[in-house]
Amino acid sequence: MIDSAEPQSSLRRALGLLRLVGAAEASGIRLKDLAEQAGCSQPTAHRALQDLAAQGFVEQVGKRYRLALDFFVLAARAGHADGLRDLAKPVLLRLSATLTDTIFLLVRNGYEAVCLDRIEGPFPIRSFTGDIGGKVPLGLGQGSLAILAHLPEPEREAVIRFNVPRLLDRGFLDEAALRVELEKARAQGWVNLNTGLIPGMAGLGVPVFDAQGRAVAALSVGTLADRLRPERLPGVVAILKAEAASLGAMLNPFDTALRHPSRSLSAVA
Repeated sequence: MIDSAEPQSSLRRALGLLRLVGAAEASGIRLKDLAEQAGCSQPTAHRALQDLAAQGFVEQVGKRYRLALDFFVLAARAGHADGLRDLAKPVLLRLSATLTDTIFLLVRNGYEAVCLDRIEGPFPIRSFTGDIGGKVPLGLGQGSLAILAHLPEPEREAVIRFNVPRLLDRGFLDEAALRVELEKARAQGWVNLNTGLIPGMAGLGVPVFDAQGRAVAALSVGTLADRLRPERLPGVVAILKAEAASLGAMLNPFDTALRHPSRSLSAVA
C-alpha cells in the first residue's frame, strides 16, 4: 500500500491497516512494523489508526495496536443470522434422516461440552448430555472427547488437569485411559465409544474445525450398540466427517455460539 492523493485512498488505507492489525498476533503490532507492512509512512499510518480508534475498531495498548471490542461486536452481529445452530440444523436433519439415529451438535464452553442442538432418531437412547443445553466435562462422551482431543496441547493439558477428578466422579476413565483415548482420537480423527457406562448405548463423534483449523464443535451420533458394529462403522464415520467438513467451512469465526453457547441457547423456545 502506498500514499496517494486520490479521494478514496484514505479509506482504502484504513481498511488495509485494519486487515494488518487483525492478522497480527494477539498482543498487537507496533506502529513502525505496521507502517512498514502497509508501505506508508508512520505519520500516515498513525492518522489512519487514530480514525479507526475513534470508531472503536482499533485500540492502543502500550506501543502496540490491536483490534478493539467494537470490531468484534460488529462482526458478531453481522454473522448472527448465520449462527452455528442455524447453519447446523440442515446438517443435523440430513444426518438423522440418512443414518436414522439421534444426532448431537456440541460446542466447547470452558472445561465443558454443551449440547447446542439435537435431532431425535427413531430409537430410544440415553446420552451423557441429555437434552439441548445439557453439559458434561470435556472428555465425557464421544463428541466431547472429539473436541478435547483436537485442542491445542496447552489447552488440552489444562482441561485434563481440571477434569480428571470430575471424570472419575462420573465413573469414567482415569487419566492414563483418557490419554490413550485422546491419542487414538487424534490419530484416526473420530471417536467411537461403547464403554458400557450407558448399557446398550454406543456413540460416534467427529470434530468440526473452523477456518483456522481449531476444533470448535463436534457432531456425534447416539444410538444402540448393535447399530455401530464393525460392518456399519466405516460408513457412519465417512458420512459424519463429510458433514463436519462442510459445516466447518461455513462457520463465522465471530459467532457467539462458539464462545458463549448460553447466548445461543437463550433463543431456543
